[in-house]
Amino acid sequence: MEDSDDEQREKILRRYETILESLDDGVYAIRNDGTIVCVNERYAEMKGVDREDLLGTDIYDWVSDETAERALAERAAMREEGRDVGTIEYEFEGADGASFPAEMRFGQVDPDREEEVGRVGVIRDVSERKRRERELERQNERLNEFASIVSHDLRNPLNVAQGRLELAREERDSPHLEDVARAHDRMEALIEDLLALARDGTSTDGWEPVELAGLVRECWDGVDTADASLRVETGRTVRADRSRLRQLFENLLRNAVDHAGAGVSVTLGDLDDGFSVEDDGPGVPGDERERVFETGYTTDPEGTGYGLSIVESVAEAHGWSVRVTDGTDGGARFEFAGVDDPEGQP
Repeated sequence: MEDSDDEQREKILRRYETILESLDDGVYAIRNDGTIVCVNERYAEMKGVDREDLLGTDIYDWVSDETAERALAERAAMREEGRDVGTIEYEFEGADGASFPAEMRFGQVDPDREEEVGRVGVIRDVSERKRRERELERQNERLNEFASIVSHDLRNPLNVAQGRLELAREERDSPHLEDVARAHDRMEALIEDLLALARDGTSTDGWEPVELAGLVRECWDGVDTADASLRVETGRTVRADRSRLRQLFENLLRNAVDHAGAGVSVTLGDLDDGFSVEDDGPGVPGDERERVFETGYTTDPEGTGYGLSIVESVAEAHGWSVRVTDGTDGGARFEFAGVDDPEGQP
């Protein structure tokens, strides 16, 4: 015997109620006039009141004037931009006056039926996320301080030493002076890589659509690639910080030439959710792949060990993942996944 329409609706209602009560987020539903018609138990717990105390009241009675203004402004922006969902961050206030940072996502259900549910919303406690953001800001401040020290306290004596070296070369010619010059060059390279690594640990400067093919060719022209060749097999455009992405490609190209030889062939390829950069050199042994992104790790006696660490830092700053595997011709292949298209969000 089939269930009646009322019984079917009752089953569906119980199913939705079970889902709502299993959420860690607060959920509410209101009429278009702001009257609360439904909240889950989690929402009542966050407010610190019984659910019955909320039902039938105006939702704006439970928020500050600032939060109400922010929500109304977002609703106006939704109408103007044709969006179905709005999001605001605010201080969620409990009945006892205590508050915590929250994110609210809400949407319109049916603006024309006053007696039915007009809007629904989900409220999430983002205290832990905000704590992580504050910790990241403190780390960035320390990195900036470190970059300033490197730039000033190391460059100044290096500049003096380089100046004295030029004076010494004018007075005499000695192979020892060539060794000093090479040491200075290595110090300069270390400082540049340390500064780049510090900068990449901070937030990106700005997001824009970046055509990978055009950018990698620019980087190729700016790197000493000797007799190496470049092949581009992607037309992908990504949403990224152009200057940071340039650092990523430049370090990958230098790494390919340094480790695979002057005649290496480098290919920029396409992945379903990203891109790859590979070469036809000797590749990276399996037991070294977990270490290649470690700061300071290198198998090149002339290398600084920071290039691939910078590559990983740039990828992480964009929210991408990176891994090294075997290339098509047996060389090293770096795969970047989770890459956003120009319409996505970083």
